[in-house]
Amino acid sequence: MRIAYLDCFSGISGDMFLGALVDAGVSPKLLEDTVAALDVGARLEISRVVRGGIAATKVDVYAHGEKDLPRETFWQQHNHSHEHAHSHSHDDHHHSPAVETRLSPDAPAPHEHAHGRGLKEIHEIINQAPIGTQAKAMAIRIFEALGTAEAEIHNSSIEKVHFHEVGAVDAMVDIVCAAVGTEALGVDEWVCSPLNVGGGTVKCAHGTLPVPAPATLKLLKDAPVYSSGPQLELVTPTGAAIVKALVRRFGSFPTIKVEKAGYGAGSRDFCQHPNVLRLTIGEGVEKMDAHTSRETITVLEANLDDLSPQVLAYAAEKLLADGALDVFSIPVQMKKGRPGSLLTVLCKPEDADRLTKLVFAETTTLGVRRREEQRQALARRWETVQTSWGDVRIKIASMNGSISNYAPEYEDCRALAEANSVPLKLVIDEAMRQYKATGS
Repeated sequence: MRIAYLDCFSGISGDMFLGALVDAGVSPKLLEDTVAALDVGARLEISRVVRGGIAATKVDVYAHGEKDLPRETFWQQHNHSHEHAHSHSHDDHHHSPAVETRLSPDAPAPHEHAHGRGLKEIHEIINQAPIGTQAKAMAIRIFEALGTAEAEIHNSSIEKVHFHEVGAVDAMVDIVCAAVGTEALGVDEWVCSPLNVGGGTVKCAHGTLPVPAPATLKLLKDAPVYSSGPQLELVTPTGAAIVKALVRRFGSFPTIKVEKAGYGAGSRDFCQHPNVLRLTIGEGVEKMDAHTSRETITVLEANLDDLSPQVLAYAAEKLLADGALDVFSIPVQMKKGRPGSLLTVLCKPEDADRLTKLVFAETTTLGVRRREEQRQALARRWETVQTSWGDVRIKIASMNGSISNYAPEYEDCRALAEANSVPLKLVIDEAMRQYKATGS
């Protein structure tokens, strides 16, 4: 089992997570192409910096020419610019990575930007982007986690949450690139250390709040946290939402055979400790002998004899987009000789209740069967090859250290085929040829 461990001794934010991904091997071009595909007026600046004597990768987001800043820095400059409006230029205004809630349509947001977006619009942008299905589902889950936390804090509903800041370009880039980068790593399990949340207070849209901010604390429910070092906000709402959507287990450093480690830099340089997020990736030692991963999965089944094939196909797509590991159907003969379909959904146990509700909502079944099974899977990783039309990821499976299977990522090939008006099979064939030519 391929395991990734997040060491959050200096907290976590969206930009620190992206830096750690790049430092651990995710292609900078993949993230840059993702930002370009979003077409929201943003770009990335990726650099090498030193934090507390440790070399790390720093990822900065420039939205409409403005650099993203830590939350309290943004609000300090925001307030200062209002006090001295006649002596400061527009360049003093910057984006903030915080969430903001508007409880009525008439309530104005402070320093509201034209690019403020609601959850529906964010869903549309993500769904239209040429990225993988799993990455889309992950990005949407992160945004929904942020909106749900903020709505609960203000005793409101997610529909009334105004994504003035989280919906801004910089946060959208952080979240979508985080989803794409994690998909590219091909990790089977994410584990996280206890999180250092920092301390003191932080200035944000709702005034001065204690650290961790209420929305951050809501997102970190059931996660082990502590406060150490500088009295500053170390875990941002975006960082907390990434952890909530990605991590299934918290604990000390796992027993793994280390493959690589990456360091993502924060904006500041502390004297107490290096301001970095460390991401370590390796193979779980307990599973090393079999060279395969074993996990418990949930199998959901439903018999359908009165459902349109078009609706069944739509339901399968929805289930995959919402986190199902696999979805398939086979023809069966029902009672009284009626032809029907057996719908089968494979999922993680923690997703079973949510996906069962989706099966009831999108199909005509009156009952869903559920059982737990053990799944054994080959070790997997990703490599990227260059074709005449663009980059394609290759999924590679191995057993006993030898490659046993490989295949181009369908969504990558489909996007290139559509963008360049060429047959899909040509893109797939060239991707296979390019991979074989590398001698991997």
